[in-house]
Amino acid sequence: MVKPIYVLNGPNLNRLGKREPQIYGTTTLAEVESLCRQAAGDHPLVFRQTNGEETLINWVHEAIDEASGIIINPAAFTFTSLALLDALKMVEAPVIELHISNIHKREPIYHRSYVSMRADAVMAGLGPRGYAHAVRALLEMLDG
Repeated sequence: MVKPIYVLNGPNLNRLGKREPQIYGTTTLAEVESLCRQAAGDHPLVFRQTNGEETLINWVHEAIDEASGIIINPAAFTFTSLALLDALKMVEAPVIELHISNIHKREPIYHRSYVSMRADAVMAGLGPRGYAHAVRALLEMLDG
C-alpha cells in the first residue's frame, strides 16, 4: 500500500484568498488543495490546516508512521516553534518546507526558520502554485 503525502498547513492559512491578498494572492485554501490533488495524480494525499500548534505537531507525529513524505507550510510557527522542529526531526521521510511568499524579502522576523533546520528542501515565493510544484518535487524525491 502506498503511503500518502501529508500536506500540512499552519495558522491563518484558512483565510487564504481574503488575508493580505497583496502578499498571498486570492487563491483559497480549497483551491490550493485541488492543485495539490491534481499534482499528486493517483498518489494518495492528506491535506490539512490548523490554527493550533499542538494539532500541527500531532499531525507530524501521525505522519511519522503514516506518510511517505511531508509538505509543510507552518506559517508563523516556522519562526517560533522549537516543538515543531523537534517533531519534524523525528520524521525519516522527506520533508519540504513551503511558503507562499518569499520570506527572505519580508521583514527580518521572517528570515529565521526553525523548520529549515530539518527540511530536505525549502520552497518560497512561488505563490499558491508552489504547492503543486512541491507535490511534484516530493514525488520525484520519493522516486529517486
